[in-house]
Amino acid sequence: MELLSLPSMLLLSTLFVFYISKFVINRRNQRNCFMLHYECFKGKDERKLDTETCAKVVQRNKNLGLEEYRFLLRTMVSSGIGEETYGPINVLEGREDSPTLQDAHTEMDEIMFDTLDKLFHKTKGFISPSDIDILVVNVSLFAPSPSLTSRIINRYKMREDIKSFNLSGLGCSASVISIDIVQRIFETRENSVAIVVSTETMGPHWYCGKDRSMMLSNCLFRAGGSSVLLTNAPRFKNRALMKLVTVVRSHVGSDDEAYSCCMQMEDNEGHPGFLLTKYLKKAAARALTKNLHVLLPRVLPVKELIRYAIFRAFKRRTTAKGESASSGIGLNLKSGLQHFCIHPGGRAIVEGVGKSLGLTEFDIEPARMALHRFGNTSSGGLWYVLAYMEAKKMLKKGDKIIMMSMGAGFECNNCVWKVLKDLDDKNVWEDSIDRYPELSKIPNPFIEKYDWINDDTMSFVRV
Repeated sequence: MELLSLPSMLLLSTLFVFYISKFVINRRNQRNCFMLHYECFKGKDERKLDTETCAKVVQRNKNLGLEEYRFLLRTMVSSGIGEETYGPINVLEGREDSPTLQDAHTEMDEIMFDTLDKLFHKTKGFISPSDIDILVVNVSLFAPSPSLTSRIINRYKMREDIKSFNLSGLGCSASVISIDIVQRIFETRENSVAIVVSTETMGPHWYCGKDRSMMLSNCLFRAGGSSVLLTNAPRFKNRALMKLVTVVRSHVGSDDEAYSCCMQMEDNEGHPGFLLTKYLKKAAARALTKNLHVLLPRVLPVKELIRYAIFRAFKRRTTAKGESASSGIGLNLKSGLQHFCIHPGGRAIVEGVGKSLGLTEFDIEPARMALHRFGNTSSGGLWYVLAYMEAKKMLKKGDKIIMMSMGAGFECNNCVWKVLKDLDDKNVWEDSIDRYPELSKIPNPFIEKYDWINDDTMSFVRV
C-alpha cells in the first residue's frame, strides 16, 4: 500500500508544480504589453497652414483690434511652429466661424482611417481587422453618436465581441491613459490584440473671439493623430518594437486653479473656445512632480536613488543661495532612461520640462522638432516625437524611453517603454527628416514682414 502511495504522491506533486508554473507563466504573459506598430497622420500639401495663411485667418476675424492682432502675430512667429503644419478644412476654406457636424466627421475620418489603413497594410502578414480584441479611441472635444469606435468597427467590419472604449475630455494626455486601460484589460485577457487611436478635432473648435487666453489654442493646435497596435500575445514578441515597462498617472484636479487652468468654455461674448490661463505652468509642474515621485524609483537604478538621497540630505543642510537652475532635479535620469519623449504642447512647455529635469538640447530636440514640423496635435503628439527618434536612428535595442504628457483636468500621465530592436523606419518624417534639426533654426520668414507689430506707436490703430 505504501509502495502505491509513493508514485501517487510524486504524480500529484508533479502536476501541482506543472499547474503552478503554467499559472505563473500565463500571469507574466498577461502583464506584458508589446507595441507592434504605430502610424502618424500626415496631411496633404494643400492642408498646410503656414504663417501667411494664419495671418489671413486672423484678418478675417472682425472682432479683433490692433492689440489683439499684434498679440496673435507675436505668438505665431515665436511659437516654435514651422510653416508645414496642417489645418482643418473648414478653417482653410474660410468657414471657421460656421463649422458643421460634417466638418468634424470629415476631419476625424481622414485622420483615423488614414492611420489605420497604413497600420493594417504594414501588419497584413500577421494582423487583420478581425483579429482586434480591444479598441480605444480618444478624442477630447468630439463625442458623436454613434461613437467614433463604432465608426471604425463599421468601416473595418470588426468582430461582434470586440471590447470598445470611446474616451473624451481627457486632453493632450489621453493617449497614455488609453495605453494604461489596454494594459489593465490585458491582465484579464490573454493573447489579445488592441488598437489605440489618438487624435483631436480642431475645425469645430476654432476660436473666433478676442480673449487672449483663448486665442493661444489657435496658434498652437494643429490637425494630426496616431494609431498604435498593442498585444500581450507571446507569439508576437519577436515582431514587437517595444515593451511597456510601467505607467504612472497623477491628477491634481482637486485644486481649483489646476482644474480651471485648461478648460473648454465660452468667452463673455458667447464665442466657444479653449481657455489657457497663467496657472497652467504651475499646475503642470505640480502634476509632473507628483508623477515622477512614483515613476522614477521604478526605472532608475538603486545606486542612483541612494546617491540622490544623500544629495538631498546635504542640500537641506546647506544655506548657499543662487544654485544654478541647470542642475535640474538633482537626479541623473540618464542612469535609467536614454530618451525623453516630451509632449510637444508648445515651446515654453518643451523647454520648461527640459530645464526642470536638467536635460540637454539633444534630449529635447525630438519634441522641439515635432512641434516645429507638425505643431501641437494634442493626444497624438507624443507619437510624432517617437517617430522623430526612430527616423533619426536614435533608438537602439535595450534603450528606455519615457513618454511625458499633460492634459486638462489637470493631469500628468507618463509611461516608459523598452526598445526591443534597433529601429530606423523614417515613417511620417520620410520627406523632411533630412532637413532637421537645421530647418528649425531658420527664423520665421514673416518676422520681417510683420516687424511693425512691435511698434508701440501704432497702438491707437484698429484693424
